[in-house]
Amino acid sequence: MTILAKGRYRAFETRTDADFARCLALRSMVFPADRQVADDYDTRCRHVLIEDLDTGAAVCTFRLMPLANGGEIGASYSARYYELGKLRAFHGKMVELGRFCVHPDHRDADVLRLAWGALTRIVDQEEVEMLFGCASFQGTDAKTHADAFAFLHQRHVAPPRWLPRVKAPRAVALARALTRPLDPRRALAAMPPLLRTYLTMGGWVSDHAVVDDEMGTMHVFTGVEIGAIPPARQRLLRAVAG
Repeated sequence: MTILAKGRYRAFETRTDADFARCLALRSMVFPADRQVADDYDTRCRHVLIEDLDTGAAVCTFRLMPLANGGEIGASYSARYYELGKLRAFHGKMVELGRFCVHPDHRDADVLRLAWGALTRIVDQEEVEMLFGCASFQGTDAKTHADAFAFLHQRHVAPPRWLPRVKAPRAVALARALTRPLDPRRALAAMPPLLRTYLTMGGWVSDHAVVDDEMGTMHVFTGVEIGAIPPARQRLLRAVAG
C-alpha cells in the first residue's frame, strides 16, 4: 500500500514476504555487525520500504510499532535498553520508529524527506502524539562521538518528567563524554541525519548512550512530542506529506 510518492521515490507499507525480505537485505547492508537481522519485534511491527521507481532499488526502510499509550511502552524495543517507567504516564498514542536505514549509495536528501513525509501522514492520520526510538551512532567507541554526546547533553536532554533511566549494562553518560572544549560544528557534523531531524522538531534524548554490541553501534533514546513540534516545522513536514 503506497503511503507517499514524490519524484522518483515511493514509500509503501510492505504486505508480502518478498518485500519484507527486501527490508532485511537493506538492514544487513547498513548494519553488518548485526548477526540477527530479523528479530521478535518484527512480527509486532509495520514495515515501510522506500524504492527508486526508476530502478526498483530499495533505498530506505524502517519499522513502526504502534502503542495505544505509555502503558504499553514495556513492549517496545527501546525498553530492552532503557528504564522507561516515567513514560508509562503518557496518555496519548505512541509509535516507536526503529531499524531506520538508508542505502549507502542513495544518500539523497529526497529519500530522507520522503521518509519523514510518509511518517507525517501516518502520524496525522492515526493521531499519534509521540514518536520515539533509538538513534544510532556507528561504532562503539564513545570518544568518536564525544562532541555529539556533549552537544546533546548541553541542549537536548529530555525533560525530567520523561527522562529515561539507565538499564543497559554498558552505558556512557553524555555529560562525561567530552574532555576538551565543545566544538558545535564538529558535533553537528557527527550527528546521524535521523537524529538531526528529530532535534529540529524539538526532540529530546536520554542523558546517556547505550553500547549495543549486537548492532555495532551506540544509541540514545530519542523522543518527540508531536504537539510540541514548532509550527514552522509542522508546516514544512505537512507540505512534504501533502
